[in-house]
Amino acid sequence: MSTVAVAPVHLEASVGPEVKTWFHQASNTACHCLVDPATRCCAVVDSVLDFDYASGRTHTGFADAIVTWIRAEGLTLQWLLETHAHADHLSAAPYLKRELGGRVAIGEHIRDVQKVFRGLFNDPSIPADGSPFDHLFSDGETFLIGSLEAQVMHTPGHTPACIVYRVGDTAFVGDTLFMPDYGTARCDFPGGDAHALYQSVQKIFALPPHTRLYMCHDYMPGGREVRWVSTVQEQREGNVQIHAGVDEAAFVAFRKQRDATLSMPALIVPAVQVNVRAGEMPPPESNGLSYLKVPVNAL
Repeated sequence: MSTVAVAPVHLEASVGPEVKTWFHQASNTACHCLVDPATRCCAVVDSVLDFDYASGRTHTGFADAIVTWIRAEGLTLQWLLETHAHADHLSAAPYLKRELGGRVAIGEHIRDVQKVFRGLFNDPSIPADGSPFDHLFSDGETFLIGSLEAQVMHTPGHTPACIVYRVGDTAFVGDTLFMPDYGTARCDFPGGDAHALYQSVQKIFALPPHTRLYMCHDYMPGGREVRWVSTVQEQREGNVQIHAGVDEAAFVAFRKQRDATLSMPALIVPAVQVNVRAGEMPPPESNGLSYLKVPVNAL
């Protein structure tokens, strides 16, 4: 069974939402809850379901901490937001939806990602129409979290379906950017594109400099303490891979060279099969069990 780690936790307020964050140490994932203080409605971004690959067992310890907090605060969960189909952890969105309600949503280009992995895993049960997500966001689309207006930015590069959620002075950037001392996301997964990532980062850099950027991951370079919030100005001035002085050609060359040295994420095989299904497991077979496939010599 995987070890559940829920620490540290922060609650912050601004002209946008209040934000509560849980950090999943096993996958280095920061899961954020956006709260509208006026209506007490909320949204959860990039949740995590614990999964032990060796045994094939799931566990809800990390997600249960989120459930407990939302209930204790008397919040109404409206949205379960995914920034993309993650390759390093399984989404807990279906579990949170069963416990608390809400709609599971992602960018509309998840259809492209589904088609790729439907072929890679030779699995016709993987949808290609965006289901079973409850909503697919288009670039520039707006929606409400309580009384707060959120806007979607399509930011492909890491995957074709990556999006950023912007709410007031706050944006949730998924894997497009990491903390300034770590850089940017890899672009060598199916459908990844370093040129596209460079252009997506420029869209983020065009936001007001004080905009708070919430990361999906932190890898704590040099052994520093975990962090998941920076600003547009900090990223423009100090991102070690793509600050404002780096041109597209230099970034693409760097990204391709670095990506060639990286190992596949430990959970990529189960994660993508589950996450392109909005966090649902593959359909049970005749014995009532779900199975995840491992493509040999394909990745």
